[in-house]
Amino acid sequence: MIIPPPLRPGARVHVVAPSSPFDVEAVRRGIAWLAQRHRVVHAPTLFTRRQGFLAGTDEERLAELQEALDAPDVAAVVTARGGYGALRLLDRLDWSAFLRAPRWLVGFSDATALHCEVAHRGHASLHAMNVAGLGDADDEARARWLGALEDPTAPRSWQDLSPLSGPGVAEGRLFGGNLTLLFTLAASGRLHVPEGCLLLLEDVTETSYRIDRMLTALSLGGHLQRAAGIVLGTFTDCSPGKYDVPVEVVLQDRLASLGIPVAGGLPVGHGAHNDPVPLGRAARLECGRPNGTSLRLLPEG
Repeated sequence: MIIPPPLRPGARVHVVAPSSPFDVEAVRRGIAWLAQRHRVVHAPTLFTRRQGFLAGTDEERLAELQEALDAPDVAAVVTARGGYGALRLLDRLDWSAFLRAPRWLVGFSDATALHCEVAHRGHASLHAMNVAGLGDADDEARARWLGALEDPTAPRSWQDLSPLSGPGVAEGRLFGGNLTLLFTLAASGRLHVPEGCLLLLEDVTETSYRIDRMLTALSLGGHLQRAAGIVLGTFTDCSPGKYDVPVEVVLQDRLASLGIPVAGGLPVGHGAHNDPVPLGRAARLECGRPNGTSLRLLPEG
């Protein structure tokens, strides 16, 4: 697994909008904060273009993202927001320059489509707040975000997670993100879950039966069975639906039977807290142990 170099003060950070339209003022605030430490660049049309539910035409968004992936001096490519749209670009992206000069891809939600493409090519990326989120984040959350990029191999652990399976331990490289995007990638034939990974899942505004459908489909396709363990972020505003089945019941039902360690409660996703998680980093999940349930990043090398 190739881990991109850490960001140094003054590094070039390219903001892109491959997905949906965004809150312009929030993104401006996020860029202003980033610009205090790094050199932020973006397309001249970033704040003006729009095409229905997309932040510009496919050609505009593709050209913007491709430029960010190709430019030799870019240290990080950060998405403005999520929503929908990155999927429409996947079959037209050229990753050759990115592979020659690795840089961080940063974002979450719809950026899961890009994270999976990066992982399939053997590179780490950062599941973290988009620029719009940075615009509204507090100082502590911003510091964690920046620290994950400036010291990407630093130790980190999350304690007091909630076990959804029996006791167990799993080690593997972190992979995943938004459940809906993983389900969609599987339908497109572009989901490549690494054997023995720790699978991260989160989602927003889905009903229980839809979450059941997506997890069942991923299981029937053999994707979930490739994971050594599963860690759940937040399932924000995911409702029981008209059948009044809590989301927690669905997650327990669909995942506990896999026979691998499963834990919930990671502060990652669309909720109030969205900790940065380096996808591709090796990690250890301890579930239901005497000292509790935790996720810990392992040393690289």
